[in-house]
Amino acid sequence: MPADLHLKPETPPPAQSILIIKLGAFGDFVQALAAMRAVRQTYPDAHMTLLTRRPYRGLGEASGYFQEILLDDRPAYWNPAALLRFRKKLTARRYDLVVDLQTSDRSGAYRFLFLPHIPAWSGIAPLCSHPQRNPNRNAMHTLDRQADQLAWLGIKETPPPDLSFLPNASGEDPIEGFDPPGPVALLAPGAAPHRVDKRWPAERYGALAAALAARGFTPAVIGTRAEQAEADAILKACPQTISLIDKSPILLLGALAARASIAIGNDTGPMHLLAAAGCPSVVVYSDASDPARCAQRGPSVEILRRPSLADLPVEPVLEAALSRARSDAPGDGAAETGASA
Repeated sequence: MPADLHLKPETPPPAQSILIIKLGAFGDFVQALAAMRAVRQTYPDAHMTLLTRRPYRGLGEASGYFQEILLDDRPAYWNPAALLRFRKKLTARRYDLVVDLQTSDRSGAYRFLFLPHIPAWSGIAPLCSHPQRNPNRNAMHTLDRQADQLAWLGIKETPPPDLSFLPNASGEDPIEGFDPPGPVALLAPGAAPHRVDKRWPAERYGALAAALAARGFTPAVIGTRAEQAEADAILKACPQTISLIDKSPILLLGALAARASIAIGNDTGPMHLLAAAGCPSVVVYSDASDPARCAQRGPSVEILRRPSLADLPVEPVLEAALSRARSDAPGDGAAETGASA
């Protein structure tokens, strides 16, 4: 292979119409906002379209990076009619550049739906024009891997995700119906339903909530109805806990990040958003996921890891939470006392 094929381009290719592909999952989408921001800053006047899944449409729209959002229909390869409908949607606009931040077999295969006019393509799809040639890409943290991918496109700077676009991300206005006294400790006990090995036991969260409440914090558990059983266990152990189950949608998490003094949770999507939005965070990991590749990043994040989360006691999590908790969150008049306890 000629040596010059290993050189990153000095400048990105010209483009007036750009498609960015990022299908999920939640935490991955949050981290990909860094690369989306870098592409928008590089092409400030381009028409940018996002191809994503329905749960992340609102986040893509709120970012302000895109003029258009397309939803991935996930057409079955054995269904020609569905493939043709999806191809028509993808090719309705003539793209100059596609930035595939999903880099899966499926998203790479979408490249061939653009035949015969395949645009410039950043990713790892076979024969794409701007491949990421780093042999260590699969060992890199998601943010570093995508920054490296953009470097192979000629975009040399990828800033961290900027979530200031989220509603009430500054925390200047109270969240409607949520204004507890003193410092707030958010608890995120959930994870994907099929990833039970990523969950710290609910009874440990309950004991943690009780310990935090004894120190002046108001625990608040976040999640969807899938986490109702965990929330019930936490509230039983600590009745002072406020349940925000099914009341904490993606776009509200920025406001909660501004309001809370600390967030504690499993390796799950909400913790990625809370950490990136600036909320001090403690995240618990088992060997089911590798923080070197996917850890939450933000101004103040601590990772606690055990091979099995059943072996992680409450004390080190409480100690980390108290040491990280801030005293400047809006409305947190008692946070200083709680953080120093």
